[in-house]
Amino acid sequence: MADGDGTPSARAFWSGTLTFGLVSVPVDLYPAVRSGGESLRMLDEKGTPLARRYHNPEKGRNVPSEKIIRGFEIEEGEFVPVTEEELEAVAPEKSRDIDLRRFVPLEQLDPLYFQRAYFLTPGGSSTKAYRLLAETMEKTDLAGIATFVMRGIEYLVAIIAEDGILRAETLRFHDEVRSPEDVGLPKPEKPPTKEVRRIARAIEARSQKELDEEELADHRAERLHALVERKRRKGEDVVEAPEAEAEEAEEKVIDLLEVLRRSMKEAGRGAGRRPAERAERASGGERKDLASLTKRELYERAKELDIPGRSSMSREELLKALRGAA
Repeated sequence: MADGDGTPSARAFWSGTLTFGLVSVPVDLYPAVRSGGESLRMLDEKGTPLARRYHNPEKGRNVPSEKIIRGFEIEEGEFVPVTEEELEAVAPEKSRDIDLRRFVPLEQLDPLYFQRAYFLTPGGSSTKAYRLLAETMEKTDLAGIATFVMRGIEYLVAIIAEDGILRAETLRFHDEVRSPEDVGLPKPEKPPTKEVRRIARAIEARSQKELDEEELADHRAERLHALVERKRRKGEDVVEAPEAEAEEAEEKVIDLLEVLRRSMKEAGRGAGRRPAERAERASGGERKDLASLTKRELYERAKELDIPGRSSMSREELLKALRGAA
């Protein structure tokens, strides 16, 4: 995770403490893999990038974001809606600890359970505890099973030591992995000895002592990149996306505190006005501000004002409730 001079080449996107018993090891988390290949965008015939929309096939129209809720499918076609408040209630407790619960023989970890790899590097100025843990785990061929919370999601991980470096592999849960019986594979049968020897010779003829990284190259991506570069140099089929319409301005985000400050300032200016006049002017400005917010922003305001039933409200209902509470 560092350049040749020892300077980190990327920033850690998570920092915390690896803990078990009375042992605490500060660590930083770095992704061990990066997205590869060449991605293709969907365009219209004029070169405008297309955006995905949620579509209601029964009514034949797109569904705006303020009309979308989430639900858990209990049976095919049968759902239980889940509100934002309910999701918050079942979310894991925020923590900066990687809770290392137990150690198991490394050989018992089936690669089928591995999802994504991360490097764990020493955090802080001291590396003694980190190096001691890595060396001990590597000598004993043990892996740690741990959990940690990142971005509101609890992950199950395997902590593995290799060449003095700790690595965290996020794991699939047990019910996510299929067995050969689930897939319907036939039971293995003992093959003829003669055929085994023939296959063994074929394998030996293609064996080598070390894995050549060229064997892991994405040749399709290389060919696609070469094709695009060739067409670009020749000026073939190169299109530019038209500029966005001026009226499609970015949504204005209004901070609640700023709205309150403006309201207080306006109230101070209008101290000499009649109460009804001041109320009309204040509510008019507030109504205009609220109308410019997205559903998510309206929900956050309703949450701050502790408006009941907010999680099941549509955008229009949130707007009405906020105006009533103003």
